[in-house]
Amino acid sequence: MVRGAMTTKIFIDGEAGTTGLEIRERVAGRDDLEILTLGDARKDLSARASVLNAADIAILCLPDEAAKEAVSLVTNDATRIIDASTAHRTAPDWVYGFAELAPGHAEKIAKARRVSNPGCYPTGAVALLAPLVRAQILPTDFPVTVNAVSGYSGGGKKMIAEFEDVSAPGHTDEAFRLYALSLRHKHVEEMRVHAGLAHRPLFVPSVARLYRGMLVSVPLQLWALPAGPGLADLQSCLEAAYAGTSVRVAPRAEAAALSTLDPEGDNGTDGMTLFVFGTQGDGQALLVARLDNLGKGASGAAVQSLDLMTGRARP
Repeated sequence: MVRGAMTTKIFIDGEAGTTGLEIRERVAGRDDLEILTLGDARKDLSARASVLNAADIAILCLPDEAAKEAVSLVTNDATRIIDASTAHRTAPDWVYGFAELAPGHAEKIAKARRVSNPGCYPTGAVALLAPLVRAQILPTDFPVTVNAVSGYSGGGKKMIAEFEDVSAPGHTDEAFRLYALSLRHKHVEEMRVHAGLAHRPLFVPSVARLYRGMLVSVPLQLWALPAGPGLADLQSCLEAAYAGTSVRVAPRAEAAALSTLDPEGDNGTDGMTLFVFGTQGDGQALLVARLDNLGKGASGAAVQSLDLMTGRARP
């Protein structure tokens, strides 16, 4: 491809992985991007360093340690980085890549040299919690519980093989499993920091026999909150926080009409839908975020940050 006047050179480091493949698919055919590749030199450290430093933006789709190594290989001040690993998600000198996090946050991403792509579970949890904390509806020291179920693609190639390949080590016929029973899931601190919580949320993740799709839910005893909010207060807070963004807050009438919720309902999109469930007067609420764990929960978010950083999308 011949580089045009407004072309941005990007390098997807780890493009053979689940997230990398999805990003490559999303940017394929775009005439504003020139995609740099390593070809057969993927394991050649010097070749990798050369391509990283030649890129305007490098997108890292790597395990944590490999992502840290890739960052260390960038020796110039021009290459900007989007890191899809968990390595830098709470680092103070990296901008968190959730554009809708707070007013003005998309502008921070647009100007950033280092962007940490959010995890799929924290995307839903932070989307639900951060506006309530900012509005002082939810105290920072409140004991928060987050439950979630994801499609097995969220576990990468290893988990995909476990669910799909009968010859794979650890192959399973399970329909559903809880995991991270030590309560030490690597996304917990990311949720705490970016939701603005003082204490670690109690996080209960699970995986179901579906390839992609995700529900992240936060149950709340409203009577235990100092402000004594009702369902309408939660609804109004979320609607105000995400007005004019790709995060959709389902109207109360829509949520009230539902008796079940399909985790695959936002599949194939890079958006997210938030729901407020409960019965008025009962003093309880269930907040739910639904998203595609490979869309807004991974590759879609990375491309959103890429578009902000290149000026294709306006903050």
